[in-house]
Amino acid sequence: MKNIKKIGILHGMEETFPAAFVSRVNEIVKKESLPLMAEHVLVDKVEQGVPTDYAVIIDRISQDVPFYRAYLKNAAACGTAVINNPFWWSADEKFFNNVLATQIGVPVPKTVLLPSRERPADTTERSFKNLKFPLSWDTIFERIGFPAYMKPHSGGGWKSVYKVENMEDFFNKYAETEQLVMLLQEEIQFTEYFRCYCLGGKRVHIMPYEPRNPHHLRYVSNAGPATKKLLETVEKYVLALNHVLGYDFNTVEFAVRDGIPYAIDFCNPAPDADIHSVGQENFDWIVENASRMAIERAMNHKDGQDNLTWGTYIKNAAIGSSVNVGTQAKKEPAAVTKAATPKAAPAKKEVAPVVEKKATAKPVKEVKEVKAAPAIKETPVKADDLKIIEGIGPKIAEILIAAGIATFAELAKTKATKVKEILEAAGSRYKMHDPTSWPKQADLAAKGKMDELKKLQDELNGGK
Repeated sequence: MKNIKKIGILHGMEETFPAAFVSRVNEIVKKESLPLMAEHVLVDKVEQGVPTDYAVIIDRISQDVPFYRAYLKNAAACGTAVINNPFWWSADEKFFNNVLATQIGVPVPKTVLLPSRERPADTTERSFKNLKFPLSWDTIFERIGFPAYMKPHSGGGWKSVYKVENMEDFFNKYAETEQLVMLLQEEIQFTEYFRCYCLGGKRVHIMPYEPRNPHHLRYVSNAGPATKKLLETVEKYVLALNHVLGYDFNTVEFAVRDGIPYAIDFCNPAPDADIHSVGQENFDWIVENASRMAIERAMNHKDGQDNLTWGTYIKNAAIGSSVNVGTQAKKEPAAVTKAATPKAAPAKKEVAPVVEKKATAKPVKEVKEVKAAPAIKETPVKADDLKIIEGIGPKIAEILIAAGIATFAELAKTKATKVKEILEAAGSRYKMHDPTSWPKQADLAAKGKMDELKKLQDELNGGK
């Protein structure tokens, strides 16, 4: 069996998913005569720099067992495809996820980061010379509003999640959080709620979900049918988030308010997959697709190389580019299913190799990677301070100068559509800016008509 590659699953107390996963992988590889096998990981001596026996490991437990996390980092460094990437998982947390979501255009609730109510161990009041005390609570409450939700900035499982009704309620519950760093988040009063599996950056399964129910009743079966447009938007956001984060195995939750899906929780690298809570149909989907994903990764595994998935945030940072959803291209189109309900849309034909597609949503087209902004052009004219233009900050000013637009006069004669192309070429975080008013503002600045420019900017409400 020396040529047989091994797929392992590392888990704790959960039983139904790991057992079904191992069984299904072995069924598939036997039927298709693949040089693979699956088993439950057995950890013994862990020596630095020594590879494991596994081509692929599905990690379901290292978030709770630091020893396993260190074991998986060693395995990954030696070539094992660990799902999910243990280095990124160690660095990731919910507040940062929200930051990335805002940069790629996925709606999220208004959120503020709060310091822990009690000082961390081995610190004193002198450790917090840089922290304002008290915080600007009135400003924070005005921004978020009540009722609101308070939850840990890292971790999951609905642990230490509080609904706060007013300021007094907030401070009473905040006092219970001890050394946890918390988030205060706007409440999204939703009409629909979805929990979505995403595997391998391409397999998506949308499930109606009711977070206010007891845990075993949250995966509802009596939800009404969602609109095609809504499902397509949810799918697009699921893929965008997981591409930028780089998760192979994750869930994303959306609360729908006024037809807009807000990403509520999307840092779940070891999501619930127990048959007793997710239900038979959802369980069958996750077992089948997790098995297929692991087999694909094992077949594509390269000994001694980095076989991890890295999100576009990290990959673009490594090359000095901006966040760009489209750089994690996939060979196969994404496929979406919505869990069956009594009013569900008719089943559609199977899309190989992804399982049956039941929802009405269409595959999301991949976003092509944009080209970097052009190199800086030499100009004999001294550059103007383009940041005077409302809507242009330091980074956008650099982008425009790099494109040869260094003065007010040059910006004034450049069509807004051309400026828009330059911004889009610089990365997804800049294409949200609307440069329509910039040439007109630049014309006034070039002519020295600063009073007229100020009046125009007051009318533009930010120039974006």
